[in-house]
Amino acid sequence: MSRAELARMIADARRLVVFTGAGISTDSGIPDFRSPGGVWSKMKPIYFQEFVASEEKRREVWERAFSGRAGWVGREPNAGHMAVARLVAQGKCAAVITQNVDNLHQASGVPPEKVIELHGNASYATCLECGLRHELDELKALYEATGDLPACRSCGGIVKTATISFGQSMPVGPMARAEEETLACDLFLVLGSSLVVYPAAGFPLMAKRNGAALAIVNREPTELDPYADLVLHDEIGPVMTAAAPET
Repeated sequence: MSRAELARMIADARRLVVFTGAGISTDSGIPDFRSPGGVWSKMKPIYFQEFVASEEKRREVWERAFSGRAGWVGREPNAGHMAVARLVAQGKCAAVITQNVDNLHQASGVPPEKVIELHGNASYATCLECGLRHELDELKALYEATGDLPACRSCGGIVKTATISFGQSMPVGPMARAEEETLACDLFLVLGSSLVVYPAAGFPLMAKRNGAALAIVNREPTELDPYADLVLHDEIGPVMTAAAPET
């Protein structure tokens, strides 16, 4: 199976949905989560319930966020992101469903309304009570000046980065939108996901069972490879640059 075959599938598609995982962002210097040397091998995840219940755990989370130790934000989009952005700009790709929290699809030029974030976004924070958005730079400045944990400037509620933590419910709106786009597509393209985290990993099979073609580009094999019409164990940047070249 070849890169040329993927290019043909994309060209023939009327409505493409792209589904991305950590593998698309490693070329931007963002570590993945589960592999040796990944984020969770270096620091233990803090569950949502711990964050809410414990001031000590909240402080630990914010220390991680403000120090940039997780390495999730502040990087630049790579060739894979730019190729996906070109497909969106051409009207070929209807939506980008992502498990990533790094904001790199938006940074590559994909309109925010086209990006469906299943696990949230680490580039800003929200109040858990009223939902008000807070910018990380402002929260960091206040924290460094006072040592006080971030609190909502409107209602005083607990503020958390806008990511979905372990133990936190999946976001209802994005999950519904992702299902709608999955059922509307005729080609579902997975880029850089190990497809082991559910319910997000259920979307490729949902598309396939609904009659869409399924293509998977990932460095390592996935459990869904046997169901795919095309599987490429290859580097995403070169594959997608060939499949969606600059015009």
